[in-house]
Amino acid sequence: MSFGFLGIQMGFALQNANASRILQNFGADVHQLSWFWIIAPLMGLIVQPIVGHYSDATWGRFGRRKPYFLIGAILASIGLILMPQAGIFVAHLPALWVGAGMLMIMDASFNIAMEPFRALVGDNLRTDQRTLGFSVQTALIGFGAVMGSWLPYVLTNWFGVSNRDALGGVPLNLIFSFVLGAIVLVASILVTVVTTKEYTPEELAGFETDEANTRIPETGSETSSSSIFAIFEDFKQMPQTMRQLSWVQFFSWFGLFGMWVFATPAIAQHIYGLPYTDASSATYQDAGDWVGILFGVYNLVSAFYAFALPYIAKKIGRKKTHAISLCIGGLGLVSIYFMPDKNWLLLSMAGIGIAWASILAMPYAILAGSIAPKKMGVYMGIFNFFIVIPQIINALIGGPLIKYAYGNHAVYALVSSGISFIIAAALVFKVKDIDDVIPDAL
Repeated sequence: MSFGFLGIQMGFALQNANASRILQNFGADVHQLSWFWIIAPLMGLIVQPIVGHYSDATWGRFGRRKPYFLIGAILASIGLILMPQAGIFVAHLPALWVGAGMLMIMDASFNIAMEPFRALVGDNLRTDQRTLGFSVQTALIGFGAVMGSWLPYVLTNWFGVSNRDALGGVPLNLIFSFVLGAIVLVASILVTVVTTKEYTPEELAGFETDEANTRIPETGSETSSSSIFAIFEDFKQMPQTMRQLSWVQFFSWFGLFGMWVFATPAIAQHIYGLPYTDASSATYQDAGDWVGILFGVYNLVSAFYAFALPYIAKKIGRKKTHAISLCIGGLGLVSIYFMPDKNWLLLSMAGIGIAWASILAMPYAILAGSIAPKKMGVYMGIFNFFIVIPQIINALIGGPLIKYAYGNHAVYALVSSGISFIIAAALVFKVKDIDDVIPDAL
């Protein structure tokens, strides 16, 4: 059911680890990077609730959720192929703007594909299965991200594909990596489309009746409407649990965005000793490849930690599990400032991986228990507001903070991200987990 997330996250990891240096290759200044990255959360803010609303309200011969993530995968693969090759369009537009446009296409498409996958797990699993279901999804996300993060390094160091470009453009190892990522993305989505059954609206209605005997979802709006404006009514009547989780998500994703955007310039400057303006040198490309390895490490740790999450949550509860995981990740981000060389950063990434696994699983497992099945898609989409809004804020202020508050030292953006994780951990304890009140026998 979740296998398609392997490919989605492979493409997403290629983007996260390499988009900043690709944009710098095309001429973006480090202070401008977060402004280009604002495209990503804006696409999520617009796309996910709309896709969630319409996937809730439609049913066709190909299912309810599957048509959306298949279309999203095809569009995302086009963006993956074209983004690192934006230079071929310079006769018509500046390469930097073409690259930013491809980033927009990729993000919009990833969002079309991601939201229905979240809803599909909520649709198909009982309450007592969801922690495990989202954890398995997180494991597949982790393995896919490892593939995407490590691919440029592997192509260069194992297969001899060059990570240099004589003209200062995007190196060949990145171009090949993005093409391979596009192929894996479409193939993995097809596995889910071909092998996964979706329940009909009538079957889901029956499940909702059954679950009403054990709990009453907090969802305020019980009726479905085909009007797109119904999203605003659903937003006003969101469950209390979602409102409480929104603050946890805000500080979690504020921190993640800072790490994704500024990890490469921060590590190139703080660990490799490069000037913050130097984005075209051979050493900077080596630093960028190493950041890909580091991102792969935190995703690999998250993949294995995801298997432990259901057992830890069963022993100490989902809220404590999430809070402890976020604290470990926050300390991992802060520790980057103190690490003496690039190899020690592997330890920092292990901590970040623990937080990442929990961020991808625990909030959704807690949230799903408070949502009626017929509203699963739209509320998973609305929940994305609290992922993208903090990213938009970070995108607007991240570059100016580095320039004016951090004295052009990008590593302080990573330290701020770590502090943000720790704040999120404290806020977890204010969340009401509906499923905590269900007797063990159920």
